[in-house]
Formats: sequence, structure tokens, C-alpha cells
Amino acid sequence: MATVPATGNGKASRENLDTRELLKTLTAVKKGDFSMRLPVEQTGTVGKIYDTLNDIFDLLEGGTKEFVRICIVVGKEGRMTERAPLPGAQGAWLERVQAVNTLITGLVQPMTEMARVITAVANGDLSQKMMLEIEGRPLTGEFLRTARTVNTIVDQLGTFASEVTRVAREAGTEGRLGGQAQVRGISGTSRLSRTTSTR
Repeated sequence: MATVPATGNGKASRENLDTRELLKTLTAVKKGDFSMRLPVEQTGTVGKIYDTLNDIFDLLEGGTKEFVRICIVVGKEGRMTERAPLPGAQGAWLERVQAVNTLITGLVQPMTEMARVITAVANGDLSQKMMLEIEGRPLTGEFLRTARTVNTIVDQLGTFASEVTRVAREAGTEGRLGGQAQVRGISGTSRLSRTTSTR
């Protein structure tokens, strides 16, 4: 156990720095056990060191719990507006929280936009498209690919609906039988639907 002499009034008072306890605690924290705390009975410089380290452990433990919580409420429960707070955080600690919240926002915004378009399609509105730029930030990577795919589907549905309407009008109103809907760029089930819908 090391001692730290206190100076100021010329009288030597001793502060007990338990290096073994300190090493044990720091080793546990290094291994991911953020519940560890140093004794609060110490005073003077040693007490301030222990208090400061305990504050750091509080931030580590609180941040970890908050990140786990936000993972559950956003990723599993679908509460897309939730974000991670960390009271008292500043500097790099605050940057960590902001980075997580920015990641959540970056993931949620394209999903929300896609849901908006799909809901419109489900309600019969084929005029809606996914925006390729959200809040001044262009979509990239998988987000851009998904947005373009959704917009292509909406375009094909719109063209298909127009063609079916045209063929139905020709057959029902004008008496022109045997017409077929012509929709370019479609295949599979959609293609089968256009050839059988006029029979």
C-alpha cells in the first residue's frame, strides 16, 4: 500500500493508495465489468482519484446500459423515434452517444421513407416515389439500391394499371377484343398477369 504525503500546512497526513485494489478494479473494467467501484472513504488526492475513476466507471456502465436499451426499443420494438441520452456526457463521451444516435437516424430515415411509399401503394396511390435524398443527404449503397428498386416497382405497377385500364376500355367500351397489356421491363408473375388478365 503506497502513501501520499499531503502538504500545505507543513503537517504530514497520510493518504492510503491501495495499489492492489486499484489494479484489481482497473483490470475488471478492462475486461468489461463496468460495475466495479473504488472505495469512497478515501480523502485528499487519493479520494479525488478514486472519485474521478468512479465517475468514469459510471459513464461506461451508463452508456453500455443505454446502448443495450436503445438496441431493444429501436431494433426489436420498432420505436423509431427513441434516441440514447447520456446525462453529464461531454467531449468524446458525448461524441460516442451522438454517433449511435446518428447511426439510428441514418438507418431509420430510409426505412420510414420506404414505409411511406409502400403505404401509399397499398392505398392505391401509385404517384409516390422514394426520395433519393433525405435532409440534404443523398442515399448511397444499399439504401440507394433499395430506393431505386422500390421506385421501379411503383413505376411498373403504374404502367401495368394504365395498360389494364386501356385494354379493359378497348374490350368493354370499344368492342376491340384480343388486346393485350404491353408493359416493358417486367417478368415472372407480373408478366403472367398481363397476358392472362385480358382473356
